[in-house]
Amino acid sequence: MRYTGPKFKLCRREGINLFGTPKYDVKKRRKLPGQHGDKMPRLSEYGKLLRNKQVLKRIYQMSEKQFKRFVTDIAAKYSKNAWVDYDKAVKVTLERRLDVVLYRSGIAKTIMQARQMITHGHFNLNGVKHNIPSYLVKAGDVLELREKLKNSNLYADLSSNVKVPSHLKVNLSDKKVEVIDLPRDEEIQVPADVLKVIEFYARA
Repeated sequence: MRYTGPKFKLCRREGINLFGTPKYDVKKRRKLPGQHGDKMPRLSEYGKLLRNKQVLKRIYQMSEKQFKRFVTDIAAKYSKNAWVDYDKAVKVTLERRLDVVLYRSGIAKTIMQARQMITHGHFNLNGVKHNIPSYLVKAGDVLELREKLKNSNLYADLSSNVKVPSHLKVNLSDKKVEVIDLPRDEEIQVPADVLKVIEFYARA
């Protein structure tokens, strides 16, 4: 199941801001959650693999079952078929998720908010109402806010200061996102060693 508890607790556990907004700034409370949180444990090799896996899974807010399938099946097939390094394939495939695209566009402030917007049917994908956040976008896909929601207060104050990745073309006034290419590996920055994530599942 997907984690539905306190998000800040996850950030404290990993020692980093997993979700990008000031609300989850771990500098507020540096120690780990729990009774013995002030004692920083020394990690074994397995522990290091586990922590990297947990960080990446939690950044993209996926359940364990979903994330494992994503890494060991979907990304693995993409790596093989497209002749792309496995670690790059994992990152590129994660960034192709529809909820991630909406978040990267700046229309949603967090991945959690992006997922909620999509599941509630706020957007059309290629002109058709769509509510599946795990959909993998491809070049040419167009995501646009449904007409009846364009005057909603939820979308009234969108910031143009968000750095949008080069594979997306965003029109904030129309609340429209066009996918013009696949995500570029060199633009994807994650605070986890993806090779360790792959190794974690290889050893499991």
